[in-house]
Amino acid sequence: MIPDQEGPATPSAADKFDDEHYPAYTMGRAADMLGTTQGFLRSLGEAGLITPLRSAGGHRRYSRHQLRVAARARELVDQGTPIEAACRIISLEDQLHEAQRINTELRAGE
Repeated sequence: MIPDQEGPATPSAADKFDDEHYPAYTMGRAADMLGTTQGFLRSLGEAGLITPLRSAGGHRRYSRHQLRVAARARELVDQGTPIEAACRIISLEDQLHEAQRINTELRAGE
């Protein structure tokens, strides 16, 4: 007998703990963890740096990956960088890391 193919399986609790992109943190909890305000997190979303997922009730939910990005933004802002510039710097850093990763893969294939 062939098992039913109903699409992707629902992730188990263990999978959610290991998934750095799982939206596990509410806005309030995320702000507390970062030592910042909810308004700061909203401003990162408005700038397009991070896009939190929404719960069924419409509340913002953040992943560990998004919290790391927000922490980097806060670090830059705390050093006096305007938030728009901080977001651009982080985007450029991400592009650089991706280009370096691709370069390393291409060199390994030679």
